[in-house]
Amino acid sequence: MPSLKVVMPVNLPVGADVTDVAPEAQENVQQPQERPEELRLLEAMLFASAEPLDEKSLAARLPQGVDVRAALERLQEEYATRGVNLVRINGKWTFRTSSDLSWLLSKETVETRKLSRAAIETLAIIAYHQPVTRAEIEDIRGVTTSKGSVDVLLETGWIRPRGRRKAPGRPLTYGTSEAFLSHFGLDAVADLPGLEDLKGSGLLDGRLPPGFAVPMPSDDPALREDEDPLEPGDLDLGLAPPPERISEE
Repeated sequence: MPSLKVVMPVNLPVGADVTDVAPEAQENVQQPQERPEELRLLEAMLFASAEPLDEKSLAARLPQGVDVRAALERLQEEYATRGVNLVRINGKWTFRTSSDLSWLLSKETVETRKLSRAAIETLAIIAYHQPVTRAEIEDIRGVTTSKGSVDVLLETGWIRPRGRRKAPGRPLTYGTSEAFLSHFGLDAVADLPGLEDLKGSGLLDGRLPPGFAVPMPSDDPALREDEDPLEPGDLDLGLAPPPERISEE
């Protein structure tokens, strides 16, 4: 009858040396798996940063030849079941409290403000049709948009003025902001639900008019051909970027 060799792993106490184990058992000693140094570096940078970091900024502090995206995805897998998760928001990476534990950090004093239906409709139009002017919003909604709806969205920081349309009156164009992506947990505006998703969730009636379509949203920060940049004079209204940023551009 052939003999059966059974391999039993040997766990060493802290501080023990492998030579303290009998020679026949040394081959079964479990050695700790070596963790890639780039994961430790990424972990340290992301924990230390108060703001999300993009891959270019992270790569600048890593050794040459490191696949930053692959390392981030591996780190994301490591943290998937922990109290904090590594998430990608607007193309940048950051650690956030796991969604099922967020109640631990909530404050009883937080007051939830419900947006009006007009504000919700305005936000949806801006998200899907940006860059868009107030007149274009009214044309899509079919009703006059009150100034308050846009003001509320500007106050929340979910939308921002992009530029001015090259048209009579040079009206402001609006688009969504990084705060919008962060609040709704989106990596990009393109991740918004499409027509079939909206139908499936019951947000759209299944009996839609022929030719009805939901546009593919884009939040490309570059101005379109029919847009002019905001001017320094718009600073008086709190709309334009600081003068130093305009000069850099």
